[in-house]
Amino acid sequence: MTLVMGVDSSTQSCKVVIVDAATGAIVRQGRASHPDGTSVDPEAWWTALQAAIADAGGLGDRGAAADSVQAWAIGGQQHGMVALDADGRVVRDALLWNDTRSAGAAADLIAEFGAEELARRSGLVPVASFTITKLRWLRDTEPDNAARVAAVALPHDWLTWRLRGFGPVGESPRGPVIDELVTDRSDASGTGYWNPEDGSYDRDLLVAALGHDAVLPRVLGPDEWVEDVDGRRVGGGAGDNAGAALGLGAGPGDVVVSIGTSGTVFAVSRQRTIDPTGTVAGFADCTGRFLPLVATLNAARVLDAIARVLGVDHAELSRLALAADPGAAGLTLVPYFEGERTPNLPDATASLTGMTLASTTRENLARAAVEGMLSGLAAGLEALRRLGVPLERALLIGGGAQSEAVRRIAPLVLGLPVEVPEPGEYVALGAARQAASVLAA
Repeated sequence: MTLVMGVDSSTQSCKVVIVDAATGAIVRQGRASHPDGTSVDPEAWWTALQAAIADAGGLGDRGAAADSVQAWAIGGQQHGMVALDADGRVVRDALLWNDTRSAGAAADLIAEFGAEELARRSGLVPVASFTITKLRWLRDTEPDNAARVAAVALPHDWLTWRLRGFGPVGESPRGPVIDELVTDRSDASGTGYWNPEDGSYDRDLLVAALGHDAVLPRVLGPDEWVEDVDGRRVGGGAGDNAGAALGLGAGPGDVVVSIGTSGTVFAVSRQRTIDPTGTVAGFADCTGRFLPLVATLNAARVLDAIARVLGVDHAELSRLALAADPGAAGLTLVPYFEGERTPNLPDATASLTGMTLASTTRENLARAAVEGMLSGLAAGLEALRRLGVPLERALLIGGGAQSEAVRRIAPLVLGLPVEVPEPGEYVALGAARQAASVLAA
């Protein structure tokens, strides 16, 4: 049996799966928690990665042990800014994707370049999530720290670098060789200064953000690999959504609808998308194709809120929803409890309309909650359709997909055949699949 390792270094935790490269079956796995917050010392991720690998039984001795790992890859949260100095040390805590302090910087970049130009050059219209805005915030708010930046990495890039044996002087066997940073197409496409059309960094956009040029990770192709300190092959990794698509085996025509705290709708496409409105982020994937993505703020929390109002658990909420007719007798929930990103209505609130003596029942309210949440995600599908992305099948994942009502109502609202894969660590499994691929290359 040939073993490979896949990692998912997410916002909340680090998950490790060690799998049989031939079958994809999980042989062993491990996990470790990450600290809360939107500004985090990357050292915490490195500590968690080592702990999760140990929890999974370790990598083993590649040359001697039959149960040792032969190749690995890391998937992880996108957009986080890991700034390094010339000695390979982290300049300041990393700003995560969900840190919104750079919203003003995003507006400044759009004012300088124009949304249409930025979408053409990078596939993205800047919002606070993206790395380019965090670098501009650093330049404007912490100029001394910005001046020290010699290299910029993303969370999974930096962890790959560290696990390959690189790092600050005295803390790593291979030293601070920042030119050895590597990444993949999917994570590079979430920075705001990489061009999905020709696969190159847009140095002018980087300089406009940071104030000077810097070392950026080399972007590995789908079958390219580097080695760690022990000679194992290492894949380029993936951003979390691209890793999940790979782990699910999604292909052109598939759209993944992830129902977590927030919602994401992303499709595998052979063609690049450009959306000057910023609704659809024109990401690449890690296989050489593209991964246009729409994010919503209100997903599973919609069900949480209505279950709380009704005083029921999620199983009973599902039973009530399925007891009502489609359309909930005209009762409609617009589910913008925390504003909304798609459509871009940051100050919006939720509303309940169509209330009559006949329609206002527990069953109809439960049904309206499920239909309202799914309608928000359906708006994401419609945005993809408008850009010509082919949508033939929806893969429903995330905690909200475990609701029977969601699974049964989704095809009616989304207008597509729906499949619900078994729950799994799909980002880590996608990284493991990539590791198996580069081992065979």
